[in-house]
Amino acid sequence: QVQLVESGGGLVQPGGSLRLSCAASGSIYSINTMGWYRQAPGKERELVATISSIGTTNYVDSDSVKVRFTISRVNAKNTVYLQINSLKPEDTAVYYCNAEIRSNRWSNFRTYWGQGTQVTVSS
Repeated sequence: QVQLVESGGGLVQPGGSLRLSCAASGSIYSINTMGWYRQAPGKERELVATISSIGTTNYVDSDSVKVRFTISRVNAKNTVYLQINSLKPEDTAVYYCNAEIRSNRWSNFRTYWGQGTQVTVSS
């Protein structure tokens, strides 16, 4: 009864920007960490960034990501964002969000995933 829905992907030229959104809905009591992952063609899914419920961020150990990617969230909207600037062809991937969600005060946190949104960087 919990859904994560990503949006904001698309085809963009190198150097462009995108803002991905991921909204959680359904039976939600609280949300802990939210994050973004990506999976490029022929590669495994990899972490991009995470953000805690109080806004503490963590990025993959990549200078390219840390400089160009910004993760944020609006708790009142159960939404996490990923701003990507100066897009490069190597950023082409399906971007997935995930979230640790507690459905009620008696349940444990469980990790949910969105269906993914395609980002293609090409001229």
